[in-house]
Amino acid sequence: MRLAKVTKNGAVGLAVDTGAGVKALFGDAALYDLDALIASGGSALTDAGVKVSAEGEEVQVEDLIFLPPLVKAPKILCLGLNYKDHAAEGGFTVPEFPTVFGRFNSSLIGHGAPIIKPPCSDQLDYEAEMVAVVGKGGKDISKDDALSHIVAYSVFNDGSIRDYQLKTPQWTVGKNFDDTGAFGPWLVTADELPAGGAGLKIETRLNGQVVQSANTSDMVFDVVDTVALLSTCFTLEAGDVLVMGTPSGIGLARKPPLFMKDGDVCEVEIEKIGLLVNPIKAA
Repeated sequence: MRLAKVTKNGAVGLAVDTGAGVKALFGDAALYDLDALIASGGSALTDAGVKVSAEGEEVQVEDLIFLPPLVKAPKILCLGLNYKDHAAEGGFTVPEFPTVFGRFNSSLIGHGAPIIKPPCSDQLDYEAEMVAVVGKGGKDISKDDALSHIVAYSVFNDGSIRDYQLKTPQWTVGKNFDDTGAFGPWLVTADELPAGGAGLKIETRLNGQVVQSANTSDMVFDVVDTVALLSTCFTLEAGDVLVMGTPSGIGLARKPPLFMKDGDVCEVEIEKIGLLVNPIKAA
């Protein structure tokens, strides 16, 4: 099932891509609050999708504004250096344990919204990433059980302000500028995809030019590894968002560097999950 939180003419709703078109129901907060549906567990998420598919109005995608699918995640956990070629291009060794940093909900934007280039930096970079959403919490989760804790997948562009990211060994500031974390448009339930979201093409295009192209099977730590390893450290909660790292081709590593600027358009596409498109706008 493919679900999205959307607005149309100011009304917030839940949209479902039925395969034959898109349907939506508006105005019912209990229906469109994807954070709450995931937190409630069980079949709540799919039940909402079934209701929209059966009772929703047919809508045109171009008439919708897409919001970030989730905006109240207990934790947004991002993996750095999680593709071998990306670690190499940055001059890093492949990590023996996931390199994890946090993102804040306040940095998130939806499909179609502008990624904002702040006035303090000209080093706004792109990063194509797959999202795995925790649907069932737990501690010390085994690898055998890890995927039963993942409810859905999505697309993320981890917009990064590189000079601020690299001012200190901690990456938090450069990864959390307002309006830099593009997320969506669709939340795709796990049953629609290969196990762990593996074997999917992941690509970034900047102004139509391919700048990143890889496969999600190239991750150092896949979704199974990540759930098992992180849950040895802290309890994972329903609604946690795992942002699974980016492949090589980032702007910082290019010669000369390639950073996003006002007027650019960045597309991140993951096979079977969706296409996330955002213009770049200077603040």
